[in-house]
Amino acid sequence: MKYAYEDLSEAQFENLIVILCQRLLGISVQGFAKGPDGGRDAKFVGTAELHPSKAAPWVGTTIIQAKHTNGYNRNFSESDFFSTSAANTVLGKEIPRIKNLRANKQLDNYMLFANRRLAGNAESEIRAHIAKECSIPEASIYLCGFEQLEIWLKTFPEVPKLVSLDPVDSPLIVSPDDLAEVVQALARQMDGMSAVLDDPPTPRVTYEQKNVLNNMSDEYAKAQRKKYLKETAQIRTFLAAPENLELLRMYESVVDEFQLKIIAKRKDYQTFDQVMEYLVDLLFNRDPVLRQHAHKRLTRAMLFYMYWNCDIGEVGDAKTD
Repeated sequence: MKYAYEDLSEAQFENLIVILCQRLLGISVQGFAKGPDGGRDAKFVGTAELHPSKAAPWVGTTIIQAKHTNGYNRNFSESDFFSTSAANTVLGKEIPRIKNLRANKQLDNYMLFANRRLAGNAESEIRAHIAKECSIPEASIYLCGFEQLEIWLKTFPEVPKLVSLDPVDSPLIVSPDDLAEVVQALARQMDGMSAVLDDPPTPRVTYEQKNVLNNMSDEYAKAQRKKYLKETAQIRTFLAAPENLELLRMYESVVDEFQLKIIAKRKDYQTFDQVMEYLVDLLFNRDPVLRQHAHKRLTRAMLFYMYWNCDIGEVGDAKTD
């Protein structure tokens, strides 16, 4: 289950973090308040209930910060968010405040939440940097990206409900990351693969029948078939190769997510043309790999394959004589 944090306002994201921290630390977590320098943070004073663990909880004053971005597919290590050599980054601007709180004995522990990806090496580097600059033990610093947020929100399912963060009612949001990996790998293998297959992969309804079931226009359907039919056999061969088993699993994860999102939001679209174009635009806008000129056509071909292969959209029943 994934949530569209990017579609929350800054205040909604901060409220989400406060409620989550009330579960992790204690009900007395105080909400976000604007400081004299414009910074915003929340605070907890006491012994934490669950963090980092029940056996060894944090004790003292914990300062919590939430950094929200409306951008898609962002990460902690981007130069606008963190740099060891620049002070005008998102985190760089907070370092003086953290140092001041620490020097005045108003901070024992520090938590930073952001709706960004947090890789293991970035987590170690950023935590070590904050520890060094602000004289805080590394064990008293916690960074949380949206991977961990997903885990916390599954652990405390009531939290997203309290801020009306519902994945079913969210816009049609899909993750491009696995698809990017598939497209990258597929792009490396496309040379030398030229088989063409003109028949659907399984004896289900015909392409024309499926288009009627899904309300895809004849013009759009014909254009898609003309442009990308020759790619379907190449993609299928690639995904069926034993050495690409992990990529096949990634592909299956992608289509499962796409199909569930489409089912949930299908009522918002009059034609399946719009669904396909929405997915294309969303993927290109969110992932720099997919919007590279060399990958654009392949990304569209992959989406067509999903539809042609009956992995997304209504399928219906094949008629047999």
